[in-house]
Amino acid sequence: MEKRRSLENAQFEHPNRIGFKDGLGYAMGDAGNLFILTYVSSYLKVFYTDVLKLGELRITVLFLIARLWDAINDPLWGGLIAKKKPTKDGKFRPFIKWFAIPLGISAMLCYVNFTNFTSNQNLILALAYITYIGFGMMYTTINIPYGSLASVITDDPAGRTLLSTFRTVGAGLGGAAPLIIAPFIIYQGTGEYNRAGKEIEVADANGMLVFGIIMGVLSIFSFFICYKLSKERVPSEEEPDVDIKGMYKGMLKSRPFIMAALSGILISGQLQFGSLNQYLYKNYFENTGLGAIGTVANYLPMAIMIFFMPKLVKRFGKKELCGFGTFFSALAAILMYFVVPHCDRLGSGPVMFMLFTFIIGFGYSFVSITNWAIITDVIDYQEYKTGIRSESAVYAVYTFCRNLGQTLADTGGITLLSKIAGYNGETMADAGYIEGVGEGILTVCTIIPAIVYTLVFLIFQFGYNLDRGKLDVMYRALGRTVTAGEEEITRNPQ
Repeated sequence: MEKRRSLENAQFEHPNRIGFKDGLGYAMGDAGNLFILTYVSSYLKVFYTDVLKLGELRITVLFLIARLWDAINDPLWGGLIAKKKPTKDGKFRPFIKWFAIPLGISAMLCYVNFTNFTSNQNLILALAYITYIGFGMMYTTINIPYGSLASVITDDPAGRTLLSTFRTVGAGLGGAAPLIIAPFIIYQGTGEYNRAGKEIEVADANGMLVFGIIMGVLSIFSFFICYKLSKERVPSEEEPDVDIKGMYKGMLKSRPFIMAALSGILISGQLQFGSLNQYLYKNYFENTGLGAIGTVANYLPMAIMIFFMPKLVKRFGKKELCGFGTFFSALAAILMYFVVPHCDRLGSGPVMFMLFTFIIGFGYSFVSITNWAIITDVIDYQEYKTGIRSESAVYAVYTFCRNLGQTLADTGGITLLSKIAGYNGETMADAGYIEGVGEGILTVCTIIPAIVYTLVFLIFQFGYNLDRGKLDVMYRALGRTVTAGEEEITRNPQ
């Protein structure tokens, strides 16, 4: 008994244990990602429809072609990174240093008002293709190495949960800032007033470019902090011998990866689809300031749950928490679809919309905070089953799946907005509420989340199979930390 107690008291400290410095550095990397990605994802459609006056069909085709290129570019870039020899700065960190500035500039260029230089719509469309696809390529050059970085900063599962938690903090900062601040800069009053006596606001081309420059600069600054504070502790192969075919074949046979990829498509798609709320606020509620409130309602639960998530993960497990959380998101989204239209007739529509947004955000926080730790588990699982480990390749395919989700949301959202709701940027860019169209936008913006969150719940509850028990077995086989109750026990490598 005394010997057992002494062993328990003499907890072995993981050799790759990390702390606040690494967490902060990793958080700033995702802040850098989200400063520009959130702004592009949330407002570029508005810029295209209301400033460049591109037709909805043309925008849909643009997004589809960009994603078709991503289907080639993302896995190719992931394979190239997998074959790269590590330098003194590591295998993944150098990419963050090299491409931070080009990525920031590419985001700024997306918001250049080409109508100032030409009235030729075909030329304007071509320039939109170049800037948007260019941004996507630059984003890939950093996002894949950045995502892969988590698995080499530490191989301690507790540390990876910490990184995932800090990444969520960075994502919250980078994602919330554009959504909260942008409406006050990118919209301007028209001098006309809506049915509630509030001045109608429209997208301002100069304001959108200025804010794009601000986000680009913040992104560059954040990436350099990430590069400075992070450290690669898990050694990468000096002479990588990568079986690309075997690597991708292993992914297709991995149930955890397939389920994670499907959830990535749906979750990323829903986050992107949420950008249509800008039209809801503008053309139904006629209050663009609701965008800031909606962002707070969505991110506040996440900010609260961050403090509790590490202990909850240790006690219950990641899969288990994701199933629990997405149940609440699905239920709230379904109720929102039925309840908000009726409440709006009573004058409480915006309040109820924000309330349901808060509840959905609470459920989603379980997924968003643990998501990146789940991906490192998926990477470990592939190594456990096949003996092949490639962070960059797994992350490249997962990134493509998230991009695919965003594209489905963009193209499907624009189509639904046009065909179902009847929105037309040519006639409604400077308009507020129009009867029939506003109600159509509300329907589109509530029914899709109800469907998506229900599917995500089903995936985590019945599809994704890396529960606590299976993770413990896998960690032991790989010689890593396993969980036992609420204690972290490090297996003696000897």
